[in-house]
Amino acid sequence: MTFVTAGPLRLWTERTGDPDRPAVLLLMGASAQSLTCPDALIERLVGRGVQVIRYDSRDTGRSSLVDYDRSPYGLAGLAADALAVLDAYGLDTAHIAGFSMGGMVAQWLGVHAPARVRSLTLITSTPMDYDPGPLWRGEPSPTPLPPPAPAFLRYLDETADSPPGVETDVALFRVMNGDKRPLDEAATRAMLERCWARVVDPEAAGHHQRAGTWLTPDRLVPLSTITAPARIVSGDADPIYAPAHGEALAAAIPQADLHVVPGMGHVCFSPGLPEELADLILVKP
Repeated sequence: MTFVTAGPLRLWTERTGDPDRPAVLLLMGASAQSLTCPDALIERLVGRGVQVIRYDSRDTGRSSLVDYDRSPYGLAGLAADALAVLDAYGLDTAHIAGFSMGGMVAQWLGVHAPARVRSLTLITSTPMDYDPGPLWRGEPSPTPLPPPAPAFLRYLDETADSPPGVETDVALFRVMNGDKRPLDEAATRAMLERCWARVVDPEAAGHHQRAGTWLTPDRLVPLSTITAPARIVSGDADPIYAPAHGEALAAAIPQADLHVVPGMGHVCFSPGLPEELADLILVKP
């Protein structure tokens, strides 16, 4: 574990595995600390012969906080953090695996920093070239992609005034998990307790929601310009980004393949699922 410098920011990072092996860089979703990636997924990847690097994005976990009103950022800022992590570890390239909004950051890297990307694996994600905010708010949207499931939107509305904390987050993970596979609540709770014990400012993570909906010109570059091998992984029980979002990604990125995982929701804390996802992450020479 070490802190690396990204411009004026310090980012908490962790490397697992042999430093001489090819690297997989994990990009987590909006507002999510690096610890939301199950250890079992990382261990399985290391067993496949790679090193794995995860890190807390700006405004999460133990990494630096940003005054968003004075210094707003979008996907480009979050992608700059990812590149700073690769630079700090002396890595010219890496396999990039992005979850949810982390998958949008991964797309940005595939478009704008192709020389740094060995492969892309986009998990429970959506195309970066539109503002998903209206879908989340249940408002009319220019995209034909489906909105989150009514049960998820209803949960957000009903818990808008709930106090933040482990129990609130466990309830959120239950909803995001869906009802087709069991949620490992013990592992989920243990992970969330670790996250809450190390967070600097819980409210700062909300900046990611603003970053993810800031539709800047750099996001509008066609995904057809991506040259890295790409894999799209969707869950057929995902209450946020239904498989149609993954299908759109697979159609837009040249030669991308699509895997729809039966019973998977928007999180990967079902028994056996972390290992299943680790085996789907592209790791090519």
